[in-house]
Amino acid sequence: MIDLNEHTITAEVVRRWDGCADPRFRELMTALIRHLHDFARETKLTEAEWMAGIKFLTAVGQKCDDLRQEFILLSDTLGLSQLVVARNHSRPPGATEQTVFGPFWVAGAPRLPHGADIANGATGEPCHFSLTVNDLDGRPVPEAVADVWHADSAGGYDVQAPDWTMDQAKMRAVFETDAAGTVRFWSVVPASYPVPTDGPVGDMLRASNRPPMRPGHLHVMVQKPGYDTLITHVFVNGDRYLDSDAVFGVRKSCIGDYVRHETGRAPDGRTLDRPFYTLDATLTLARA
Repeated sequence: MIDLNEHTITAEVVRRWDGCADPRFRELMTALIRHLHDFARETKLTEAEWMAGIKFLTAVGQKCDDLRQEFILLSDTLGLSQLVVARNHSRPPGATEQTVFGPFWVAGAPRLPHGADIANGATGEPCHFSLTVNDLDGRPVPEAVADVWHADSAGGYDVQAPDWTMDQAKMRAVFETDAAGTVRFWSVVPASYPVPTDGPVGDMLRASNRPPMRPGHLHVMVQKPGYDTLITHVFVNGDRYLDSDAVFGVRKSCIGDYVRHETGRAPDGRTLDRPFYTLDATLTLARA
């Protein structure tokens, strides 16, 4: 009979994975087991604390549905999502850094021509966006697919509206870069907003006295065969939450200058009689 105790049980649990036919699955699971057991020993985990953790994870799962992924939110707010992203998209110096995908991208956004206004009635101050996609040698990358989406001035995304459907899309679209590698469109300045706090992750943030806020940003996903798919943000320079992003996604290279203009001629030649903003940003792709 095997005589196991708190010090010897880990080796036996790991040994029982010896017959696993998938070496990567075995590697992941045995490493997870070692870290979990070490965590329990290091913290002197009590049975009550263990049960509280089980109940918390159960509540996280129960909060998930087709539109809400509370486990991803948990991963985001623990910094794990950004760690995995950074580990899997280590790029050469000069390439735009990868950030978290976020929960608000939706497949099938309308494909629009350059110059389109994607705000579609969303509240906020108008902003002209000009994105240039280059390679590491500074050459434009034409015919790249650029998927963009963002929040309005109140920090809300269109998909958060009850009974939302794609024909109600606001502040999201798909473009193709032109011969100069550029994408141009109108929308509104994105504002900061809180991650969802009506579930167990919100309880965790409140218990840790952490703000749930994300700084204002434009999401961009750029894809072209031969290049590593870029998923990044262009954060609003000066946003008060740049140093406390709830999901740890801010990178210095991903901060953009949203420049205010009182009135006058916009980059596309139109004249506006109200204040507006412009954003000019360059996104640099690395080879796959």
